[in-house]
Amino acid sequence: MLFRAWHRGFKEMDLILGSFADRRLASLTADELDQFEAILAEEDGPLYHWITGKVEMPAAFDTPIMAEIRDFALV
Repeated sequence: MLFRAWHRGFKEMDLILGSFADRRLASLTADELDQFEAILAEEDGPLYHWITGKVEMPAAFDTPIMAEIRDFALV
């Protein structure tokens, strides 16, 4: 997961998800890991727009981990 978070192909997402994974991956619960796995499976473009708030996030991705990533990215 750490490798995938840092090697997205879209530099902004590398920085957001990779930095988040560096900080939190080891402490995520099983449920949080599932949420993060689903996030990693998404395309970079829509994911970036959801995280930055440019496009409304689909309900399926409105999870505690996504909220934490969004807060992390917008600091």
